[in-house]
Amino acid sequence: MRKCLCVGIDSYQYASDLHGCVNDAVSVKEVLARNGDGSLNFDVKTLTATSENSYVTKKELNDAIVDLFASDSEIALLYFSGHGSIDDNGGYLCTSEVKCGKEGLSLHDVMKAVNTSRARNKIIILDSCHSGALGDVPLMPEFTVINSGTVILSACENSGYANEEDGHGVYTGLLIEALYGGAMNLLGEVSPGGVYSYIDRSLGAWEQRPVFKANIKESVSLRKNTPPISIEELRKITELFPDPSYEYPLDSSYEPDKHEVEDKTKDEKHEHIFKLLQKYVKLSLVIPRGEDHMYYAAIHNKHCALTAQGQHYWRLVKKETI
Repeated sequence: MRKCLCVGIDSYQYASDLHGCVNDAVSVKEVLARNGDGSLNFDVKTLTATSENSYVTKKELNDAIVDLFASDSEIALLYFSGHGSIDDNGGYLCTSEVKCGKEGLSLHDVMKAVNTSRARNKIIILDSCHSGALGDVPLMPEFTVINSGTVILSACENSGYANEEDGHGVYTGLLIEALYGGAMNLLGEVSPGGVYSYIDRSLGAWEQRPVFKANIKESVSLRKNTPPISIEELRKITELFPDPSYEYPLDSSYEPDKHEVEDKTKDEKHEHIFKLLQKYVKLSLVIPRGEDHMYYAAIHNKHCALTAQGQHYWRLVKKETI
């Protein structure tokens, strides 16, 4: 069982209203509810405040978070978009009725629910100002308290601000891109670490800096997309390359376009292999040796070899983990 709570608060009684948080919560729900092939992924519950008629209170948010992390699910994922605050005692998620930041839900209370959870994996994604304070110990600024199986992804550092742009949070916009495939591996899986790496690379040095904290024993997939290569094709990498350092010999019989050579004899088996090798090249698994392109490597009787990433996936296939 994979459970997800998506919270978006645009409407506030005393603080200034926001304009992209509900959109973000709905968008995150849509991308997490199903995998790329349409199969069910997370069972998602939403909690949104669009006007004074739908305010989300501190008690409602706290009760929903406690309920999320109370069960022994495979993954319990919390997404929050809204105002955040911080003081000397720590950070807060601001709900609709608060007059000042410290009246919001304390991040310490959030971590209490997380750290006592029976869920196998706990994922917390916060798109709010000062959200990087989650898990920190104010009296010991160099320490973070995160129990095993927990991942925290925050839009900014504890002293930073989370920005909105064109009706969406900047951070969540990148998060959604990552989940839809921007951060997937060759199996189509999107991990929390992959999400962080994608967002971190997308933001410049002068923009908000995302935060990643984790205490994990296993990698989890947040979403499965259509992989860029089939598992069957990927597994053939160990057939074509007997060991990671092997260089595969090529000649003109592999290239179907033979206008530069005299021998026009077709070899369907070699052409089929060459088509797969070219797919590996596009995925940065293989590179030609001595030539810039695979076409000339074949025409000029050169070789091709595994890249570092290719060697990584070769080992995964060899270990039968793929």
